[in-house]
This record gives sequence, structure tokens and C-alpha cells, in this order.
Amino acid sequence: MGDLLINPEPLSTGALMLNLLLAFVLSVVVAVYYARFGEALSNRVKFARLLPFLTLVTLLVISVVKASLALSLGLVGALSIVRFRTAIKDPEELLYLFLAIAIGLGMGADQRIATLVAVGFILLLLIASRLFAPRLQRRNLYLNLRVPEGEEKTSATFEVVNEILSQHADSVDMRRLDRHNQTLQMTYFLDCRDQQMLAQLMDDLRHKVPECTFSFVDQNNMPGS
Repeated sequence: MGDLLINPEPLSTGALMLNLLLAFVLSVVVAVYYARFGEALSNRVKFARLLPFLTLVTLLVISVVKASLALSLGLVGALSIVRFRTAIKDPEELLYLFLAIAIGLGMGADQRIATLVAVGFILLLLIASRLFAPRLQRRNLYLNLRVPEGEEKTSATFEVVNEILSQHADSVDMRRLDRHNQTLQMTYFLDCRDQQMLAQLMDDLRHKVPECTFSFVDQNNMPGS
């Protein structure tokens, strides 16, 4: 135990390079899949570009500390004072972050076959869920709504918009709400049954919130989707 604390085992350069190469290839495959088929509203291409680097950094940390108990304890102490301020608002982003970290952990621990099999299996499940999920679950229709607003009318406008959407959409999921310079900006994920329902929704918005401007975006047809 004393020797392990003072003189950690040196890293095998050959094994490290092999792990880095395999981890990079796996993480690039995951990143490409996320950029092409992900359903998050954020810039998926930019987010996916970071996943291979997260994987490689995780691999390096695990490779360095796995042979030394002292380094492992030091890592725990260092991480205890780190605070990450960026919030992950989309569960899908969290899934791919954990997958990238898991690749780094597995390769850093020299579990190459297990990591390759597990990641391949997870990707197959993701592909199968996309292919065989009901069509309505794969529709990505977003409503971006902008309403000039006074302080006293903000709550009333928000309630009116939510009521309209609940009447004309099968499901409504608010993704973002901002108020800046007396302007209310809202982003919703909607599931509209057909074109007629969508037309009724637009007519109702124009009638009940005439000062608003809005746009509908099918994310499957967006650049990078």
C-alpha cells in the first residue's frame, strides 16, 4: 500500500494510445448520431462537437488516477471544490453526456470489449426506439411566440396563450420563457394532430392575442437536424 501511494505504476503508452483511439472513434459515432437524429431544441451540432473531447478528458483522468490511490484521493478533493454553473435543461443532452463519460470511464479502465459491446447495444436501442416509436412521438413541431407586453398584462397573456395551446394541441410542453424589455418570448413543443388543428390554432392566436408574432418550426427539417 505504501509503495502504491508513493510510486504509482507508470502508464503504458501503447495501451493509452489504443484506448484514446477507440474512445475517440466511439464518441465520434455517438456525436454524429446525436447531431443527426437528436431531438433537443438547442444547437445539437455545436453540442455534439464537444462530446469526443469530454470522452478523452474523462479517459485521461481515469488512466492517470487508476494506478495511484494518492492521485485518486487528490482527485476527489479537487472535484469537491469545483462548481459547474451550466444547467442541462434537456434530458436528451444529459443522456449523451453520460454516454460520452461512460465511454471515457470504460476505456480508461481498460475495459475495451465491454465498452464497445455496451455502447453498440445502447446505440442499437436508440435506433430501434426511433424506428419503431409511434409516429406522433417523433414529431418535432416548435412554436416560437413573441408578445409585446406590459408589466400588468404578463400573467394574463401567459394564461391566454396556454389556454389556446391546450385547446388545439394534443400535448404542450413549454421549453423556454423569457421577458425582456417588456416583450414576452415563449417557446413550446407541440403535438398537433393534423393541418386543420394547426390552422385553428393560428386563427385563435391571431384573434385572442392580435399583437403577437409567432412561427412554427419542424425541427426534423432544420439545418443540423
